[in-house]
Amino acid sequence: MTALPDPTVDLDWSGYVGSIQDIFGKNAQSHPDRTCVVETASAEGPERRFTYKQIYEASNTLAHYLHDAGITNDDVVMIFAHRSVDLVVAIMGTLSSAATFTVLDPAYPPARQKIYLEVAQPRALINIGRATDEAGVLAPIVRSYIDDELNLKAEVPSLRIGDDGTLSGGEIDGKDVFAEALKKASAPPPTLVGPDSNPTLSFTSGSEGRPKGVLGRHYSLCRYFAWMAERFGLSSESKFTMLSGIAHDPIQRDGKSILFTPLFLGAQLLVPSRSDIAHERLAEWMAKYSPTVTHLTPAMGQILVGGASATFPSLKSAFFVGDVLTTRDCKALRALAENVNIINMYGTTETQRAVSYYSIKSRAEDPNGMDHLKDTVPAGTGMQNVQLLVVNREDRNKMCKVGETGEIYVRAAGLAEGYRGDQALNDLKFVPNWFVDNNKWVELDQKNNKGEPWRKYYKGPRDRLYRTGDLGRYLESGDVECTGRADDQVKIRGFRIELNDIDSNLSQNPMIRDCKTLVRRDRNEEPTLVSYIVPEMKLWPQWLKSHSLEDVPDEGTDFGVTKVYLKKFRAMQTEVRDHVKGRLPSYAVPSLFIFLKALPLNPNGKVDKPNLPFPDISEQTEVASAEELKRWESLTETERTVATKWATLVRGLNEKKVSPDDDFFTLGGHSLLAQQMLLDIRKETGAQVSINILYEHSTLRAFSAQIDKQLHGGETQEESQEDPAYAKSLDHLLTTLPEKFQGADPSTVRASASPTVFITGATGFLGGFIIKDLLERNTRQLRIIAHVRAKDAESAMARLERSLKGYGLWQDQWKSRISCVAGDLAKPQLGLSDDEWQRLAQEVSVIIANGATVHWVKRYQEMMAANVLSTIEAMKLCNIGKPKIFTFVSSTSVLDTEHYVSLSEKQISTGEGAISEDDDMQGSRRHLGTGYGQTKWVSEHLVREAGRRGLRGSVIRAGYILGCSQTGTCNTDDFLIRFLKGSIQLHSRPRIVNTVNSVPVNHVARVVVAAALNPLEGVNVVHVTGHPRLRMNEYLSILEYYGYDVPEISYEDWKHDLEKYVSAGGQEKDQEQHALMPLFHFCVNDLPGNTKAPELDDRNAVKILKLDADHWTGVDESAGYGISREDVGRYLRYLCETGFISWPTGRGRPLPDVRLTADQLQVVGAVGGRGGVSQ
Repeated sequence: MTALPDPTVDLDWSGYVGSIQDIFGKNAQSHPDRTCVVETASAEGPERRFTYKQIYEASNTLAHYLHDAGITNDDVVMIFAHRSVDLVVAIMGTLSSAATFTVLDPAYPPARQKIYLEVAQPRALINIGRATDEAGVLAPIVRSYIDDELNLKAEVPSLRIGDDGTLSGGEIDGKDVFAEALKKASAPPPTLVGPDSNPTLSFTSGSEGRPKGVLGRHYSLCRYFAWMAERFGLSSESKFTMLSGIAHDPIQRDGKSILFTPLFLGAQLLVPSRSDIAHERLAEWMAKYSPTVTHLTPAMGQILVGGASATFPSLKSAFFVGDVLTTRDCKALRALAENVNIINMYGTTETQRAVSYYSIKSRAEDPNGMDHLKDTVPAGTGMQNVQLLVVNREDRNKMCKVGETGEIYVRAAGLAEGYRGDQALNDLKFVPNWFVDNNKWVELDQKNNKGEPWRKYYKGPRDRLYRTGDLGRYLESGDVECTGRADDQVKIRGFRIELNDIDSNLSQNPMIRDCKTLVRRDRNEEPTLVSYIVPEMKLWPQWLKSHSLEDVPDEGTDFGVTKVYLKKFRAMQTEVRDHVKGRLPSYAVPSLFIFLKALPLNPNGKVDKPNLPFPDISEQTEVASAEELKRWESLTETERTVATKWATLVRGLNEKKVSPDDDFFTLGGHSLLAQQMLLDIRKETGAQVSINILYEHSTLRAFSAQIDKQLHGGETQEESQEDPAYAKSLDHLLTTLPEKFQGADPSTVRASASPTVFITGATGFLGGFIIKDLLERNTRQLRIIAHVRAKDAESAMARLERSLKGYGLWQDQWKSRISCVAGDLAKPQLGLSDDEWQRLAQEVSVIIANGATVHWVKRYQEMMAANVLSTIEAMKLCNIGKPKIFTFVSSTSVLDTEHYVSLSEKQISTGEGAISEDDDMQGSRRHLGTGYGQTKWVSEHLVREAGRRGLRGSVIRAGYILGCSQTGTCNTDDFLIRFLKGSIQLHSRPRIVNTVNSVPVNHVARVVVAAALNPLEGVNVVHVTGHPRLRMNEYLSILEYYGYDVPEISYEDWKHDLEKYVSAGGQEKDQEQHALMPLFHFCVNDLPGNTKAPELDDRNAVKILKLDADHWTGVDESAGYGISREDVGRYLRYLCETGFISWPTGRGRPLPDVRLTADQLQVVGAVGGRGGVSQ
């Protein structure tokens, strides 16, 4: 195994080799007639060649003009650019004046150009003439800002280099601006720069869309070229290409390779025309002009190979920069260029250049050289005197070992200076190397100080690390593999989704040449996954033939900078959707696939995400065939009504193409659209069909039949089914349970110095607080093994830590007491290997089964594997290895039937008391309304039966789990929390007098842990109920107490307001989706009745809390907790601080203070799950 980087070694901090302008000047004097830049011939004009002398003298001319105007060291010169020889002159002339160049693409919108000017604050402007020819004069908003706000020393109206090498700058007052400077062209002006002078100002994305300016340093411009020449076989005979965008970092950052490398070596630079940079044509250009070296972004690489057949064996080196490089793209390039060595380079604007590399030998040298690579090419290893340090995220004093995931830091003497005018961000991102004392390098530099003139512009050695924010790990080879970023997740309808995972799976389809998945908002302002796909045209005829289809004429519709195929590839959509459905969870399957001729690129050479088109729904809707129109006529009136409603809601769906067997969810519907659809159906037909019926009968024919049954006096299946599916499922599963279970005695757990607890659902809301309660017990050092859904143990630990930070719970000292296993609740052995399963069997003393799929409307069958079968698997673990205590976290949703509401009222009125914890739950064998409640009902029966067969443990039944009573931290997917927001949105609250069984999450966690460590004999139900219980109207009235204008109105009036709000949908552009939309049907179908809950006896909870005080905590919390007005105030403050709700504007009491950590604010939006548990 290759040795990993040592963060204490010397990286040659004072190894300045001179400025690029000085080295270029020496080359021009040594070989003045050598070709420097070639603009190749095209329809736009003939070939133009320029020698080193011509470029040198033209650059000197510009430099003198700037110098004479007062431009000096570190003044910024803005170049309105054009990818041409003129840009080479503009850049080299600016550098020779000792100034800082920055490049702006005229293709950017005027408002964006103005922002760049605001950030750069240039003292001079250079307008390249051909940029003005193509893009027009500067927009009025830009020109006004320049004239009114900038204090310019100089401006070049129209820089052009003639065919003979003579430079002109445009006239002012009838005279060319370079008239005097031309007389001095033979030498540059007398200037001096040093390693810490700033040659470049590059831009990188910043907060709120405003770019940040990053200042480069002269140290880096030439530092690595000699090493690169030796390592990659570059020389003065090499021919380089200038392909990447004129405003892209490769010009300003890696321009050291694209532009400066050939000037450093005395080599040649080939510049193709704009028309040559296109699919197929670019490969033909490469074949014709035979460049030997090219620098590409991966997106530009796809243009090079896309649809190409021309080969270019002369290409020896292809350097990729700027984005993730896939092995698929590498293979495509190797197929066209058999002699090309591919070098993947990793770097950021802040590292000033690409700083690491991973080499792939040519196909000619090693035909199988890519067989060992995964889907993406590693970042590789640092260049000369550069280190990629993978640092432990929990303890930065530790370097990660091979295979461990950490954060990538770059250590090099050539890092950028930093962000212009943002010292706070510099302090955060450019950090002193804590592994070594920088004075060591300062003393060494002082010994070697020879009084060089450039030291005037040198700050001395600075051993700094740049914190990239990228995650990665070392491979056995010592190379670094990037694994993602902490911020590359999105959250849609409560589910965390990795966009890169979608693209990675899509790209495995051979019919997809390129793709990019984004979150776009539909007309209802609903976040929607959209995948943009570039099909592999070479394979299209073969695909059509294999599917017995004819090609559909479609030349593509222009949408801004690309073409969209609205018809041609519709036949392929189903296959693409099925492809990802077999590889990703349903919530991660894109709702829409848009086929493009090519992904649009921004001037930076990367995918131009803002310009990816989102065509109007009518333009994506396929016209029905004659056969489909005939089928439409045969549908019943109800089926046509339903199909029309579906087509109104699902983007791109033509109602006349919907067949009776088409499924609402397969067509692109989801739970939120389902709620809207049911409202529309009720308004149109009067039918009150529940969302559960839709999930059970989701095809057009079956759903319409249920509507007809209700309208014509019959019963829906939900009402008529005597023995529902979940009850049948229980009867079957009971026959599969082991005949005997072993159970642990709590005293054996207490006797251990460090008992081990295995918990599922650790990343959820309740799971986080359970972990906190376990680890804050001081009498014994409990250890935790957390089951987390992730690709490996390192990712699992990172996800768990992130979740706990999001809830404000994480403590660094916990790290040594928590380990993770990566698995999947829905799989056998919870998705764990046999070795992991056996390890758990031997080490674990207590199991807390807290994990589940929690969904408001999914059917029992869809959640059975994750919720029911996982419970059986976890109980089976109790029969292997040491005896264990088993704790199952359930829900009072198992009692959500009219039977228990009536029984509770009767028993309270007769003095018999609340619903007993010993009740057999047969009152819920029918009529449980939610699939989630049904899975908990079945699981409870199974656990209690296992108790009768020997298992020792508890079933915890909690109601609404609200926020922490100490910090106010909430789960924003909770119904009662959403009810607060929903009332604020409607500016009213309904009068509902039912009591609400709600308890703070920290007390629920205390009960769970107390039951896990102190179970009664057998398996007993433990009710967690509020003491006291608030009534719903009391709960909602607290909004008024804290200054929200939400007067109480009747439920019917409130329901009408809710329906009106929801019906407006996207018509109200500034209207946020209603917080109760996921439970819309629940809210408008008798919410007062739906929220009635039985009173619950909690004697077992009292007993176990007293035992917990005796054996573990010393604190008796058996009196229980309810929700107070102050608690709700803390929740409101938390919700305001995190942006979930607006701040109150009335004259109410001030919201209580809560303190959110910086980590919590950073990640709070990406954690949590409905109901507070997760897989």
